[in-house]
Amino acid sequence: MHIVNDFPRDVQEEEGWITLADGCRLGIRIWRPVDAESDPVPAILEYLPYRKRDLTAMRDAQTHAYWAGHGYAGVRVDIRGSGESDGVLTDEYLQQELDDGVEILHWLGQQSWCTGDVGMIGISWGGFNGLQIAALQPPELKAVITLCSTDDRYADDVHHMGGCLLGDNLSWASTMFDGNTCPPDPLLVGERWRDMWLERLEHSGLWLATWLQHQRRDDYWKHGSVCEDFSRIRCPVYAISGWADGYCNAVFRLLAGLDVPRKGLVGPWAHMYPYHGVPGPAIGFLQESLRWWDYWLKGKETGIMDEPMLRVWMQESVPPSARYEVRPGRWVAEPSWPSPRIESKHFRFTSGHDLLPAPQSPTACVSGDDVPLSVRSPLSVGLYAGKWCSYNAPPDLPHDQRDEDGGSLIFQTARLEQDIEICGQPVVELEIEADQPVAMVALRLSDIADDDKATRISYGLLNLTHRDSDEFPQPLEPGKRYHVRVPLKHIAHNFPVGNAIRLSLSTSYWPLAWPSPVPVKLTVHPVGCRLILPCREPQPREEEALPQFSPPEAAPPLAVTVIQPSQEAWRVIRDLANDQTTLEVINDQGTFRLDDIELELSARVVERYTYAYGNYDSLSGWTEWERTFRRGGWEVRSVTRTLMTSNAASFRLRATMDAFEGDSRVFSKSWDEEIPRDLV
Repeated sequence: MHIVNDFPRDVQEEEGWITLADGCRLGIRIWRPVDAESDPVPAILEYLPYRKRDLTAMRDAQTHAYWAGHGYAGVRVDIRGSGESDGVLTDEYLQQELDDGVEILHWLGQQSWCTGDVGMIGISWGGFNGLQIAALQPPELKAVITLCSTDDRYADDVHHMGGCLLGDNLSWASTMFDGNTCPPDPLLVGERWRDMWLERLEHSGLWLATWLQHQRRDDYWKHGSVCEDFSRIRCPVYAISGWADGYCNAVFRLLAGLDVPRKGLVGPWAHMYPYHGVPGPAIGFLQESLRWWDYWLKGKETGIMDEPMLRVWMQESVPPSARYEVRPGRWVAEPSWPSPRIESKHFRFTSGHDLLPAPQSPTACVSGDDVPLSVRSPLSVGLYAGKWCSYNAPPDLPHDQRDEDGGSLIFQTARLEQDIEICGQPVVELEIEADQPVAMVALRLSDIADDDKATRISYGLLNLTHRDSDEFPQPLEPGKRYHVRVPLKHIAHNFPVGNAIRLSLSTSYWPLAWPSPVPVKLTVHPVGCRLILPCREPQPREEEALPQFSPPEAAPPLAVTVIQPSQEAWRVIRDLANDQTTLEVINDQGTFRLDDIELELSARVVERYTYAYGNYDSLSGWTEWERTFRRGGWEVRSVTRTLMTSNAASFRLRATMDAFEGDSRVFSKSWDEEIPRDLV
């Protein structure tokens, strides 16, 4: 990455508070040109709970200072109850958070150094609330860049997929469980830091219990889901994600659903800003963002809106790996989305496990193809699935799918005689029956190389009780045939000549998703089943004419001293003597010091997902976070642990939170809750 030291405008940085109408003070950090009082600038707001003072300080310094050097005020505000902001944070995307955001925008628009025009940017949480606040139509908000976020909190977030409960629901809840134990910095808030900290420890709550009380798409999830009414968003939106990220589907829905000026960009990246993009290639995202901001906040003609609406990285075939540094491919574009250039190509299932080309309209049964096939997958299917949302640290992408396919039904094409290039959302139609009233199906689309290695390209899940509605699920009637449609994740991929396309079907996908209450046998009737691929023809002349993204660049990094390096691990542990299997994920973030504020930070998380062979009541997910803040003689440490188990009737949560000041434990709290399963 190229570090820029010489900007068009000199930059100053300041840290303080915004006092809201109800008296609550929110911590704020601002980077802006030193001459902004005489030559005002638009503001770019990033509004997060992730602590501007320390946990995002390194990233913020390289992004917000960059924008400031190019004539903007880069603004970071900690959400109420996080960082140095007053209050207690008790959940995601509360109406209070959104109302505060509107008030922040108004405050920014009134500052003497601001032109009155504001943009919002954010990745993940900040991408969510940028869209949510845009739907409230504050007059100061002129444009949004939303990265790795969603328009639908139920269908496409860490909590659920296809009505199935995701393992990331536990993982993410544990991350915020830890985050809510972090103290404000005494250097900023003074002696009141301890009272603020203890209040957060006591009242932030166990978010996982709240989320598990909403297992269907009710009003809880509709709140903050801008897909409920896309017309509420009246400002331009640039939606960005990566194929390894959990949120790429939202880019395509936003392009299709919004009626404002909009653009979409999907690279090969995991859940991160594209100028740090891994898997690579990373791009000059900050330069790209300036083209957007200059056009919408300054009225400069940058050409960005003359380019195609959607650009995506067309991935090439690669061997399976849990981590890619670079994903080979090329940039392609579509002038609109949905694109009239995407053509559906259908493949029908056969009882011989083939995928055969088929016309789009249903055809009569081919002789011998209506012999039913059944599967009852072992719980081991899913151990090599990676995470729903990849952070690429520790290595969390899917491994060779042959390890999964032994417990699955597979259907495969012949070796391809010509390339097949897809861009969009594959869909699978199934004629299926189950022997239990609650069942799930997991579908995986893989690229099979000439050496038979299987690289997962896309996948989808469906809780079959949600076959008609996520809001009003209905139990299955055992033995009854149902026709269901399962959308997979959007993807752009080229299947090359000589490779084959495989679709794998399983009845579990643990621990990416929590399995059904009891083992299930699914019976598939091939005559009613299809794989539908969104195919596109390459456009070589058009692709050659696309403007190239600049190489990554950023403002100078903060001075940081590494005291203990990070360590990562992703292990599958098979105890054959006891028929017990554990997936262990370790992310030790090490210890480092932010030199400018002389603050040492360390954090370590361990996750373990365990089952005993064939025993659905043995499933457990366990997480432990330990985090330390240290400066001189001041030291604060927290330890949070969460254990989630289940039986056929309910989920059980047991959690503890312990906090230490120096060697003394100053807070301890525990939870033990049982929550009935709701057709999950």
